[in-house]
Amino acid sequence: MNKAAPVYVTGIGCISAAGLTVEENLVTLDEGRRDPMPPVLFSAERQMPVFMCALPETDTGFSALPSQMPPKGISRTMNLVLRATMEALQTAGLTYEELTNLCVGVCIGTSVGTSFDLFDYYKSYREGRQEPSDTIHTYLNSNPALALTHFLSLRGPMQTIANACTSGTDAIGIAAEWIRRGLCDIVICGGCDALAKVVYYGFSSLQLLSPEPCRPFDKNRKGLNLGEGAGIMVLETEARSRGKPIIGRIRGYGTATDAYHLTAPHPEARGLKKALEHALVQADAAISDIAFINAHGTATLTNDAVESQFFRTMLPQTPFVATKGCTGHTLGAAGAVEAVFTLAHLNRKRIPASPGFRESDPDAGTSPVSAPTGVSNSLAMSQSLAFGGNNSILLMDTGAPV
Repeated sequence: MNKAAPVYVTGIGCISAAGLTVEENLVTLDEGRRDPMPPVLFSAERQMPVFMCALPETDTGFSALPSQMPPKGISRTMNLVLRATMEALQTAGLTYEELTNLCVGVCIGTSVGTSFDLFDYYKSYREGRQEPSDTIHTYLNSNPALALTHFLSLRGPMQTIANACTSGTDAIGIAAEWIRRGLCDIVICGGCDALAKVVYYGFSSLQLLSPEPCRPFDKNRKGLNLGEGAGIMVLETEARSRGKPIIGRIRGYGTATDAYHLTAPHPEARGLKKALEHALVQADAAISDIAFINAHGTATLTNDAVESQFFRTMLPQTPFVATKGCTGHTLGAAGAVEAVFTLAHLNRKRIPASPGFRESDPDAGTSPVSAPTGVSNSLAMSQSLAFGGNNSILLMDTGAPV
């Protein structure tokens, strides 16, 4: 991957169990608060803790949307991504009227999207019961990228990325390329996923769920907790100046596949190493430039072991933080949520203690930060791993001259 011009981040938005806004999420991470609970959105025989968003009861916050097709009865996943998008647009200082005069693309990553938000409807239909037709409209308005394009009355390229747990990272990387190629003036990009019964049972059948709050990279980790949320970035080209502050830049993106195992990463982190190589070339940067890493850190035995091996051999002097202890694993949203965290931490010049981490794993040979840690360099890295052996990395900086 050749060196490429950086892409500017002018807006960020985030919703997760840790908070309904970026600032609320950061406060929760700083305090290390975490309160997973048994699933209440669906019934489950095995009551394993999950991280659920505290969504408001009504959707009155969407009343200002310019669409001729207001998002009535929107799915939970679309509720999440719309809220994160509205925050990101507000941060960027963009009005809906301004968006209609520009070529604005939308690139959203998701693991299962909204397909399981309507599970009860599918079940009723299969059993021959009649359900309100509004549910069909909810289904038709539930492709994340397509729905955002309609709700915001946008014109520009549109794509939904479904690449398991790297989806959010990949969506941001692809969106940055759209900007570089001049396909649009602005891109709204990121990832989203909501808690769903089928996904919960799927991870349970793989024996990856922890019966207690997850502990990424901890010696006594027992697995992951599922979560839900959305992370959104607004990307713009350098040529378009609106006099608004720059939050950061997308300097580099790399992605590579292990082709090793359906659900496990390569034991020597082969794909991660290749993804890092691509990202560094595109960013025209060296490993020594990286101030810190936001790890994937699912708290599963295999994933954390492979990431630890990667850090130990490739970035032994670089501190890393794992944030899923406060959000759970938000699947297709994870890479985008954590990219937002990474850029926010970089602007604050500090990273929080890794929530849930207590005791170092002697087999890992490395550990995440266990106390708030200051950082000085202006470049940071966020990485994601996915089923199917995919590995994706984003390199971001604060937008200061390099």
